[in-house]
Amino acid sequence: MRAAEWTDLPLLDHHCHSVVAAELSDDGFASLLTESDRPPAPGTTPWDAALGLAVRRWCPPALGLEPHAPAATYLARRRELGPQAAAQRLLRAAGLETCLVDTGLTEAAGLPLLGLAALGATGAVRVREVVRLETVAETLHGATTATRFAGAFAAALATATTGAVAVKSVLAYRHGLGIDPERPAPAAVACAAGEWLSAAGPRLDHPVLLRHLLWTALDLGLPIQLHTGFGDPDLALHRADPALLAPFVRAAEPTGVPLVLLHCYPYHRQAAWLAQAFPLVHCDLGLTLSYAGPGAARVLAEFLELAPFGKLLFSTDAYGLPELFLTGAAAFRHALSTVLRSWTDEGACAPADTARLAGLVASGNARRVYSL
Repeated sequence: MRAAEWTDLPLLDHHCHSVVAAELSDDGFASLLTESDRPPAPGTTPWDAALGLAVRRWCPPALGLEPHAPAATYLARRRELGPQAAAQRLLRAAGLETCLVDTGLTEAAGLPLLGLAALGATGAVRVREVVRLETVAETLHGATTATRFAGAFAAALATATTGAVAVKSVLAYRHGLGIDPERPAPAAVACAAGEWLSAAGPRLDHPVLLRHLLWTALDLGLPIQLHTGFGDPDLALHRADPALLAPFVRAAEPTGVPLVLLHCYPYHRQAAWLAQAFPLVHCDLGLTLSYAGPGAARVLAEFLELAPFGKLLFSTDAYGLPELFLTGAAAFRHALSTVLRSWTDEGACAPADTARLAGLVASGNARRVYSL
């Protein structure tokens, strides 16, 4: 397989969200080009960052414009086409064959996201669901008792994951990754559930219950995705270092359930170590490569210094904007081809190996992890 062929391989996006199909205001569009949930500082715009530049680099040709079209020109063309036609063009230009969609988020910029069937039809892509553990648990707030919580959650999770290929935890946001690794005792779960059920709102951030969710998921046996690394301001970044998960990984090892670390930056080297050290750990760089812009190849090369090639999965973590699917896919292909070509040029890698490795990370690794 020649380089020109393997760089166009269809990709399996193993972690993403759906998109908005309604018209977005300029500010609404820009708000989805950043992880911040705050208005930009006066005189600044999210377009003037590496991700904004990447969108302007990769997306305009899908809408019939030249690369690097100004933001105003791009948005005008997007409105001319209409949100549905634009979404179709952008999603299909990404070259994705399967998307595993986290359904824990249902809106972006105050507008609803497309359902799974509509997303699949718009992108001409196979779609499978990833169920968010905390979202399932929060449906039980006010609907169960402390002593019945454990059983109610197990039943709710079994129902919610019918047809799903994985579950996801946002432990990093709710507490941090440095948890007690052991399965909590039933009495401790009931006590924690009583405290949570007596709280005013359903947001689940009790560390004992978060641990219980993970262990219930391990019993279920589906792969578990875990957010690590940077995210929105709700996150304490130093608590999202994947190295903090090492004790839990050791405790979970006997189950053999795959643990998939998402995003990882700026702790991608720690994630690479975990992937090398523990057979059940897999990783992606997710939205990192889109946000890193021209630095994407450097970050990917740093990750591959240590991580086994069979442990790297591709994802976009696209959310809200169909542009983020195309940008994520293009950034990944460009970064991977840059890294592998540099290795080939310096004699570190045979040309035949570059095609094989590209096939692994394009879809082969994800198919193995998720039994697709």
